[in-house]
Amino acid sequence: MHWTSTHARDPTASLSGQWEFATDPADVGEREEWYDEDAVWPDARDVTVPHSWQEADDLREYTGVGWYRRTVDVDDAVREADRVLLRFGAVDYEATVWVNGERVGKHTGGYLPFAVDATDAIEDGENTVVLRVFDPEDITEIPHGKQGAPWYTCVSGPWQDVDLLTLPETHVASLRVTPDLSDDSATVDVDVAGGEADHVHVTVSDDAGEPVVSTSASLAGESASLEVAIPDADYWTPDDPVLYEVEARLSSDGEVVDVHTDTFGMRSVSHEDGDLYLNGEPFTMRGALDQAFYPDTYYRPADLDTFEDEIRTAKELGFNLLRKHIKPAHPEFLELADRLGILVWEEPANPTVYSERSKREVREQFEAMVARDYNRPSVVAWSLYNEEWGIGHHEDEEPLWTDVEKQDYLESFYEDARALDPTRLVCDNSGWAHVATDLNDYHEYFVAPDRVDAWREKLEHVTANPEENYGDVRTDPDVPLLVSEFGTWGFPDLSRLDAHYGGDPHWFAHDFLEGMKRPEGVRERFAESPAADVFDSIEAFAEAWQRREFDSLEPIIADMREHDGVAGYVLTELTDIEWEFNGVLDYVREEKAFHEEFARLNGPVMLHLSPSEHARAPGERLAADAVVVNDTAERYEAMLEWSAFGETGHVEVSVPPHDHVRLEDAVDVAVPASAADGTETVTLSDGERTAARDVAVFDSDPADVSVFVEDGGLGDTLADHGYTVVDTPGDADVTVVAAVDATLREFVEHGGHVVVLPDADGEMAAVEGVDYTALPEEESWNLCAGVLFQELLPELEAVPGWAFADLYPYAYVSSLDADDEVPVGYVEGWVENAGGAVVSRSLGEGRLDVCTLRVTDSYGENAVARAVVDRLLGAA
Repeated sequence: MHWTSTHARDPTASLSGQWEFATDPADVGEREEWYDEDAVWPDARDVTVPHSWQEADDLREYTGVGWYRRTVDVDDAVREADRVLLRFGAVDYEATVWVNGERVGKHTGGYLPFAVDATDAIEDGENTVVLRVFDPEDITEIPHGKQGAPWYTCVSGPWQDVDLLTLPETHVASLRVTPDLSDDSATVDVDVAGGEADHVHVTVSDDAGEPVVSTSASLAGESASLEVAIPDADYWTPDDPVLYEVEARLSSDGEVVDVHTDTFGMRSVSHEDGDLYLNGEPFTMRGALDQAFYPDTYYRPADLDTFEDEIRTAKELGFNLLRKHIKPAHPEFLELADRLGILVWEEPANPTVYSERSKREVREQFEAMVARDYNRPSVVAWSLYNEEWGIGHHEDEEPLWTDVEKQDYLESFYEDARALDPTRLVCDNSGWAHVATDLNDYHEYFVAPDRVDAWREKLEHVTANPEENYGDVRTDPDVPLLVSEFGTWGFPDLSRLDAHYGGDPHWFAHDFLEGMKRPEGVRERFAESPAADVFDSIEAFAEAWQRREFDSLEPIIADMREHDGVAGYVLTELTDIEWEFNGVLDYVREEKAFHEEFARLNGPVMLHLSPSEHARAPGERLAADAVVVNDTAERYEAMLEWSAFGETGHVEVSVPPHDHVRLEDAVDVAVPASAADGTETVTLSDGERTAARDVAVFDSDPADVSVFVEDGGLGDTLADHGYTVVDTPGDADVTVVAAVDATLREFVEHGGHVVVLPDADGEMAAVEGVDYTALPEEESWNLCAGVLFQELLPELEAVPGWAFADLYPYAYVSSLDADDEVPVGYVEGWVENAGGAVVSRSLGEGRLDVCTLRVTDSYGENAVARAVVDRLLGAA
């Protein structure tokens, strides 16, 4: 096939800028000849291209037909050119083009460039260009990524640049460079359109413009393949993104007829024995998901300089890769990725359903993406599908896991992709069932420390059993194992959104958003929630929640970086997107509260503290391992200094390149007998970077009450810690039970104080008048979007982080009464599903305390568990 490279040529004239635009809801425009240069369009308005019509408030939900029109003056040089093309960077979804009333071309597909030949329609002087765009309401069969329900704002129209391009009749149709680092050479493949050339001359120049090598070849028909040696080649890496320029010069009978240039990098990517290699050297993927949505303009930033800011920020945060998620990257972004140095994992937009049409359109899109981006050294991996979107994810379809026909199709697609581009890694179906793949990747949404033990069990399991991630194993399962999606949410600073939008963003009220995903009314829900009793403002709540985001990411990233079975990770995600606030940056690309700490965690060298316990009592010893990960090509050597409870110590470390070391009990210190209740920050520093971890300290403080305890084991433990434990509820100041029936409720109403605790496994029994909502005990995207906050122990942070390690609940009280006190509360997403992990309720003359925190089995060993129970038993 001919791969057109017109997208890589400089335009003759830009057609971006002001256009006339009109909607055509009844689709009468073609019948009424709106493409005629003198046609009058009803209700037309001026817009600026690049443009998507959803940028207008009144068109945000509009689907169907839109028309664009502008005039362009053409000079003699253009008119006399052999070929005059109109080039569109991307138009979503179906585009038809007229020039001076003459139809010149049509294209289907919303993400990649196309050009139409307007040579015969162009006239001297003023010309009228008309573009009809059709974007259907039903997009299930067409590649659309995350447009619309249940995700983000839709995009319709010419959302990338439009320009005019002139070409000679005989011209370079494609120019592809395939590096070979085994002998520092490159293969330059040149395809020619027009058929008049007989010779091609290729020159490769360095980044200073100095020629490195030249060679010539006769054309064999319409193509030539030339091998060029590049002596002492400089390899492209993120740290040293060296680019070469390649020029192809066509000639016919000794006369030059066309010159075409592009850039490329000497770069290879490969895998062996489960490890990734860049230019033959080991590398660990430290990536972020980049969905590339923007506040006002959706698929492109309003200012393309934003791309450079994003790449520089990502690198400062320690990322070496961005996974451009579920739609092809903007070409301007990829050019900057090449020049600034960041790796890119790219993938096509996926449809919803599996059909002959959807399969065809995904393949066409993939082939066009490869053609456009073949020479971009930053791009090191392709995906074909994401999470079976368009190949089995739909609820009415059989999943890829069990559908042999789909598995056969996907294996064939993988093989074709590898043949089309053997220079990059191919992932068949990111995150879910694999069939044939170069990357065995998982999407795992665990929140830590709430579910850190479950996360670690899962990590050990998947690394020991990689074949279980395959619906059917068609390639070696011992390929690099990646966690290519994981993450936790961190609520945005609403004042920044207010400042950007001048009020609530339109996406607060998307019709398809509901429950925890719907931002509309969030301030009112906050004011009515238990969070308003703990935080002075919603801004303070946001900052605390953002710090909890880092607390969750830290151990998960550290675990993966230390694990020999994990070749890398991709964090969800670089930025918040509309309602989904799990970015390292917020939606307007500003920093979150943990920005500088994250760079330490995610950088080429990582220091990490791993305490054996996160809650200690005065007089107990605190031990913590030091973990050092070195992703660089140089040995890391340092004298580390730790600090805790006013004491310091030193430990020497030496870590080979691309390796890691765990220093067991690098920190070992006694908690002073005089230590006050609260938190102590333990630090570990090499002088350049500092790791820190808070440890909770609480002295045992039994309440001066007698207790009856239904659970004999807990009763014995309470007695060991100084409580008076009695045999009957009537003789006790406080009764501790797991369940409350009508009789016990009546006991409370007559003045009793009852504390309800979970059983030893953290499960809640029935309590009359109290409803629970279960929280998943393992992976949960929703749980990652929830947050626990507290004022029960004011000595701790309001969002307790690691202080509550081993105590996080498996359920919360979701039936709150207006007069309930909620010393430990819970919300999800945009402050929905409010409830409590500790709820205190007055019943008649008595008091009922319900605690879902898993304190029952940990009271004897965990200082925070003791503090929680002591406060509840001592409450009046």
